[in-house]
Amino acid sequence: MALRTVRLESLLDSPQAYGSTYRECLEWSNRRWRQVAREWNYYLAERSGRSVGIASGGLNDRYPGTRWLYGMYVTPTARASGVAECLLDAVQEWARGQGAASLYLHVAAPMLRARAFYEKVGFAATGDVVAMERDPSIELATMVKSLV
Repeated sequence: MALRTVRLESLLDSPQAYGSTYRECLEWSNRRWRQVAREWNYYLAERSGRSVGIASGGLNDRYPGTRWLYGMYVTPTARASGVAECLLDAVQEWARGQGAASLYLHVAAPMLRARAFYEKVGFAATGDVVAMERDPSIELATMVKSLV
């Protein structure tokens, strides 16, 4: 249930950053959370037995053959501590293991701190901007990082 705890925290902290909502995920049953933990590609960061971050890697049907970083979050008390870099490393290793030469992500326009972090670690804007599916008023900038 560590996944549930940190995921719900992320949705409360930065609701504009994610394609799902706190209310939607709060209603998931324990069975659904266990299924998500088994079937989705999540990475958790822990400190002193407490989950302090989460990241997910996956595919994007709109961009066949690409690998993506989804939904990264670090709890406020663990920011600027190296947790984000560790989570990113885990997703990058997964993507390399999948044979990917690049890792993509979408970052919501209001998430200036996240975008600055991604730029600092080597992601660059592609120039593509798409509307968030659940809230078309939120623009998502596409970024990419070479893994080779």
